[in-house]
Amino acid sequence: MSASTSRGERVDGAFERIEPLTIVVLDDYQNVAREFADWSRIDEFANVRVLTEHIGSEERLVDELRDAQIVVAMRERTRLTASVIEQLPDLQLIVTTGPSNAAIDVAYAWQRGIFVCGTGGYISPTTELTIALMMGVARSIVCEANSVASGGWQTQVGLELRGKTLGLVGLGRIGSEVAAVAQALGMNVIAWSQNLDAEVAASRGVRAVTRHELFSTADVVSIHLVLSDRSRGLVSTAEFTAMKPKALLINTSRGPIVDEMALVHALRNGTIGGAGLDVFDDEPLSLEHPLREIARTHPRVILTPHIGYVTDGLYRQFFTEIVEDIEAWLNHQAIRVLS
Repeated sequence: MSASTSRGERVDGAFERIEPLTIVVLDDYQNVAREFADWSRIDEFANVRVLTEHIGSEERLVDELRDAQIVVAMRERTRLTASVIEQLPDLQLIVTTGPSNAAIDVAYAWQRGIFVCGTGGYISPTTELTIALMMGVARSIVCEANSVASGGWQTQVGLELRGKTLGLVGLGRIGSEVAAVAQALGMNVIAWSQNLDAEVAASRGVRAVTRHELFSTADVVSIHLVLSDRSRGLVSTAEFTAMKPKALLINTSRGPIVDEMALVHALRNGTIGGAGLDVFDDEPLSLEHPLREIARTHPRVILTPHIGYVTDGLYRQFFTEIVEDIEAWLNHQAIRVLS
């Protein structure tokens, strides 16, 4: 798609504004897109509109994006489906944070002649949050902090992690980093996935086990799988029933890997000891969701709003590279395309 449209033209290699482009940044919850990158050159030829609230309605989303030539998407927050894209005749470029985004119908966008590109990224922020949730749940950090803030004092007895067994469902890049930190804490680490290589696991100091052994022996189960047809609903009633009564579940991967209603039942009935969740089936989590009610009263349940990748360093990379992608597209240079 040429940048020399009716909205502007090149003059001596620079973009001269005739009619400004419209760029819409979706789901910038903290309103920090401009803080983490220099948008000044973009402002010379475009009106940048930042949306800080999630738009769940397709009708409202189309209304917000109808005049946009460029849409900036935060990874897997707003769904840009074929139905949405079809109703955006002016759309020419979609830029997403991260190197992939399952919430965008990339194939349909390309079919419509819309460029789709992304940024780089790294995994350590999600690793850190996984460990933080594991420690926070084991020591009832939120419950105890709230007690002090409200005038109280100690209410719970914490669970030690040293000497306990961490079961990793998935031993990819994040799972391997989590394993290394857990081992430094003195935990034993086991792992299972459908394609896990026992020799690869052993090379990382991790023992490969069967699915049943992982869920029945681990003191903490942490999910590190890609969401797919094979992994959707993988952790459900049978897995919770197999877990120890004090065992903890941590999920910083994708919500639908865990059967939410089965988890709600397991927490309410004391089948498992607690959970730390950063991801959910539908995000943002609805106000009426039973997990919110459980989190208000259960000393070992912590819910965070999908902040695994929400850190200053990663946001700086995301938004800096988004600006670079937009400039590269306008200058007919190579961009980080998604396919």
